[in-house]
Amino acid sequence: MFAIVQAGGRQEKVVPGTVIVVDRIDAEPGSEYTFDRVLLIEQADGAVVTGAPFVKGATVTGVIEKQTQAKKIRVFKTKRRKHFKKAQGHRTQQTRVKVTAING
Repeated sequence: MFAIVQAGGRQEKVVPGTVIVVDRIDAEPGSEYTFDRVLLIEQADGAVVTGAPFVKGATVTGVIEKQTQAKKIRVFKTKRRKHFKKAQGHRTQQTRVKVTAING
């Protein structure tokens, strides 16, 4: 049994017990979070239910493990012959969620 959910602008394939990393969710670690944007569900009997665009009444619940940051992305700009150099860095805020159940 698996589901495909839309989280943070991306689509993730989830199975109960797996850990996914999504864009930051404003919630405390240890709290429960529900994904309601479910695109596809494979049920226990093997039947596949697709949504248009989302499956009605389907949810995926999980527990927030921790808030993390992604690896730093370095951006370096330069202009030739002008002695212009500029370096920037960016780290995306992320949340680790452990999927506990697929309902629907």
